[in-house]
Amino acid sequence: MRNAILSLLAFAAGAASAQSATPVGTWQTVDDKTGEPKSIVVIADQGGTLSGRVQQLLRKGADPAARCTECTDDRKDQPLVGLEIIRGAKKAEGRDVWEDGRILDPENGKTYALRLTPADGGRKLDVRGSIGPFGRTQTWTRVP
Repeated sequence: MRNAILSLLAFAAGAASAQSATPVGTWQTVDDKTGEPKSIVVIADQGGTLSGRVQQLLRKGADPAARCTECTDDRKDQPLVGLEIIRGAKKAEGRDVWEDGRILDPENGKTYALRLTPADGGRKLDVRGSIGPFGRTQTWTRVP
């Protein structure tokens, strides 16, 4: 009986871990230059397509009323808080990777091809933005 209970608990823990290995959730981003916390981004699933919005700016001295002045699309001059920076990512068939979306860097207004890969049992998220073969990867941390 004791072994059955332990097995059930191990199965439940494994299932919980597998469920969290998704980009959906709340993430703390980092500044590439300083390594300091930059923002909180919430990624949501909208019918199999992911989108992500800035929920909070974390930089010291950040203006909570700042706008995306460098954006060139429908996000031009929109407030950074609430700004959709991730659009259109979909789960790759047979892999725990979300691709085919775009990510916006509000500091320069440019958008990049996007790949999201959960890491460390879903506690971290590797976010890769690229143009062709060139790009960079940030690791975001899940906010409990």
